[in-house]
Amino acid sequence: MAVCGITYYGMDTVIIYGGYYGSTRSYAERFAEMTGLPLANYKDAKCLKGYNRVIYFGGLYAGRPRGLKETMKKLPAGIKLSIVTVGMVDVRDEECITKIRTNIRRMVPPALLDMSAVFHLRGSIDYSRMNLLHRFMMWCIYLKAKSIPEEKRNSEMRTMVETYNKNVDFMDYDALKAITEIL
Repeated sequence: MAVCGITYYGMDTVIIYGGYYGSTRSYAERFAEMTGLPLANYKDAKCLKGYNRVIYFGGLYAGRPRGLKETMKKLPAGIKLSIVTVGMVDVRDEECITKIRTNIRRMVPPALLDMSAVFHLRGSIDYSRMNLLHRFMMWCIYLKAKSIPEEKRNSEMRTMVETYNKNVDFMDYDALKAITEIL
């Protein structure tokens, strides 16, 4: 089996990831170390034929896992899919998780999604590493969240206001253990 031109013998599962600033890649790399599974960026994963399972780690941008839509086009029929999102939202907040899952439903065919495991992890943010467009987008979101009275903000808005323009790290590598149970 091959991914990115590298052949892996005896492995039927591959980890694919998509992110911008490193949290998603860091989780995916740690998961690969834990499991011994091959790992590839979604942009490089061109040959997924021969795999039975893809574990997709996607950084959340506007509530959508980066690269998942593109990866879906490369998946062979009959594959098992697991999706791991990485973002700043509180993974215990049902409203936030519902929004994320709604966006995933727009990218993954219902029959495949019904058989897929979906996990949510918290990431980190460092505004000094963001490109100008992303900083501007975050500023706009911050202003909108800040304009809503505090008692009416949901957890996503509260997180935005509390963490805006700060370096924040919510990463929890122990949360990866739950994902190993699907293997």
